[in-house]
Parts: sequence; C-alpha cells; structure tokens
Amino acid sequence: MRFSATEVATHLGATLVGPDVEIDGVSIDSRSVTTGQLFVPIVAERDGHSFIAAALEAGASAYLTTQDPVGGTAVVVEDTAAALMDLGRLARTRVSGGIIGITGSVGKTTTKDLLRQCMASTFRTAASERSFNNELGLPLTLCNAPDDTEWAVLEMGARGAGHIDRLTAIARPDVGIVTSVAMAHVEFFGGLDGVARAKGELVESLAADGVAVLNLDDPRVAAMASFSPCPVLGYALEAEADVRAEDVALDDDLRPHFVLVTPWGKGEVRLGLHGLQQVPNALAAAAAALWCQVPFDAVLAGLAAATGSPFRMEVHRLADGPVLVADCYNANPASTEAALRSLGAVPASRRLALLGLMAELGEATVSEHQRMAALADTLGIEVIGYQSDLYGPRRVDDVEAAVALLGALGPGDAALVKGSRVARLEEVVQRYESVPRGGAPNAGV
Repeated sequence: MRFSATEVATHLGATLVGPDVEIDGVSIDSRSVTTGQLFVPIVAERDGHSFIAAALEAGASAYLTTQDPVGGTAVVVEDTAAALMDLGRLARTRVSGGIIGITGSVGKTTTKDLLRQCMASTFRTAASERSFNNELGLPLTLCNAPDDTEWAVLEMGARGAGHIDRLTAIARPDVGIVTSVAMAHVEFFGGLDGVARAKGELVESLAADGVAVLNLDDPRVAAMASFSPCPVLGYALEAEADVRAEDVALDDDLRPHFVLVTPWGKGEVRLGLHGLQQVPNALAAAAAALWCQVPFDAVLAGLAAATGSPFRMEVHRLADGPVLVADCYNANPASTEAALRSLGAVPASRRLALLGLMAELGEATVSEHQRMAALADTLGIEVIGYQSDLYGPRRVDDVEAAVALLGALGPGDAALVKGSRVARLEEVVQRYESVPRGGAPNAGV
C-alpha cells in the first residue's frame, strides 16, 4: 500500500526528518527491500538500525528510527516494532471488503493457501506470505497489500495468552476461522485448555455482523460457539455441521477427493494437496469463502487449483526411489499422526518414517513421542529417529546417514520425513534428491 512519509509520521505521532516521499510497502529485512519501501529496523538479536544504510542503498525511500537519522527521509519514533503494528492499523483502514483471520494449532497455513485461491476468483485478495502470523508478519502483510485490496486473509499465531488479542486489535477481523486445538507449543500455554483460551481470542474479537468458522470435530473448538458474539458456521468430517465432506478417499499420490456438502450447494472436490488432513482445511476455506459470497463453482475450482507452501506434505516420486513424503516445515503430535496415517495409506512393500523432534511439548515430550512410535507400529511403519532417541533406539544423527537410509529404499517402498523446524529435515530431503539415483550408499540402521 502507498503512503506519503508525512502521512506515516502524522499517523504515528512521530517526527519527519528529510523530504516528504512516497512510500510503497514496508520491509524489515534490508536484504529484500524493494524500491520505494519503508524500512523498519527491528531490535532483536541484532539491531536493525545497523542496516538502514544498506536499505537505503537497496532503494528504500524512507525508514523508521529511534536513533539520530543517518540521511535520507527518516520518521523518528519511540519503538519501531510498535510503530509497525500501528502502520498495520492504518493499512487495515484501506481494505474495502474485510479481513479473514485464521488460527489453530495445525492447519493455519494450508487453510490460508486454500482460502486465498478461492477468494481470488472473485475479489482482489491479499494473504499472509509463508507463515507470517505474528506481531511483525501480520502488519507487514497488511502494509504490503495492493491498494485496491478487497479481502485480506491473515494467519494469526500465538505463543501465549494475549498474543491473538494483539493481532485482532490490528486487523479487526470480520471472519474468524479456528482449525484446531492440539499439542503445539503447549509448554507456553500450560496445557490444552490454555491453548483453547488463546485461540478463542480470535472468536471473541469478532463483531456481531461477522461469522465464526469453527471445526466442530474438535471439542475445544466447538465449545467456542458458546461465547461467539456472531453467528457460527461449522464444518466437520464426523460431527453434524453446515459444511461437511462425504465419500472421502485418497488417490495413489495421497491427494484427497470428496463431495463437498454446504448450504450453498453440493459438488465434487479433487485437491492438489496431499494427505487426509487437508480435507478439514478445505472445508474451512470453503465455508469462509462461501459466506463471503464467492460462487460455489468458483470455490470448487479454487480448492482444486490451490498449491501448498513448501515442505508441507509434498509427495515426491523419483526414479529408482521410494515414494517420498516430505513434511518438514514443522511437527506436533496432531500433524505427525496425520502424516503417519497418510503414509500408511500409500501402497508400498516397506514404509519408513524418519522423524525428528516434536518441539515445545513440555511435560508431554516423552509420552507424545512414544505415542507416535506406537501408532507407527500399528500402521506397519518402521520409525527411525533423526538426532533423537525419543521414538526408540533406532536413530541416525546426520544428513549423510539419513540420505543413506533413504537410499536403501526402492521403487516399491514409501518414506515420510517429518520433524519440527529445529531438526532442519528439509536438508535431508534436498540432499537425497540431489544424489543421482543409484548413487546413495546403503543404510546400516
């Protein structure tokens, strides 16, 4: 979105130093600044003020600062991070249609990807990049939305109570989607009930003329209907709901197909995404898009056309190798269980799961890793821990050993590679795929 430097300074109650210039979007990373953007230096592990000169060299037209200006056009503020959130509020006033907020322990990003595709068929739509879902990413999404944006689809993450409250104060959502309450980052919430209270902040923020889109298969999410200030639109695979899926099945590449049943119509959906867990994400996206008056046929087409973010349930078929399911972006018990069940549905002679740590589970760390290992056993899946013995005694400890393990599998086999970000298992996938087929050494696990 475009602003003048004077408009930014006035809105922030800040001091403008230097000439008034036009600003086109906002960046917090001097390496990715584009011409005309406002550079916002964030003070964290490193002080972003050190990169102001580099941002100006890259084409930034102005910058925020809490320090003495170093040339160019500066907007002097007391706190750059707080000012960025305030700029998000200003950008929010430019969105003519409304805001859709998405939260939940799992499924946020994929639901966002599906919903963006559906909404874009009918409206000028902006959406969070990757997983930009915190107090920096959300205002950046709003500030970088096109000037004529009608609807914005925003992920809202939380690592504690009150985090989503802060995001909704910026975005003022009209539609709130809650996908799930599960064992993710649970050590910061004091248990699942704490997770539910934090996710429920999105529902509580909605206006009376909005809508809460809730996963009725999740009891803690379904309970949020009791304090919703607006109508509830429920979706589910098992429970009675307004929006549901019938005749759900997977093809040989784990792509789901099902019949979408809604108050707006009924029709067949074939997703381009992989895994059974994508079906409730598709239901959530369909429910929100239909409420926003996207035509039913456009919703069906949007769901089919949507592509996922990198390393989320990607299915790779390589010559002379196994079916490889790469789900490395993150991991918690809910997403790991879903990935294991999807692997179990792949026709294969041998199924193997290379699993890294599921982080931030607090007191449940040991029991949840053991539960995943037991589930895998019931599904006929061998589990190998990556840099962890929480799943059992079989483990590998570096990229080359993991690549060797995968290299021992053949065309009739299937493998899953999954773990939290700290495990960096995408490095294993990238290295494995770079090895000429037949060139990977045998595994010795």
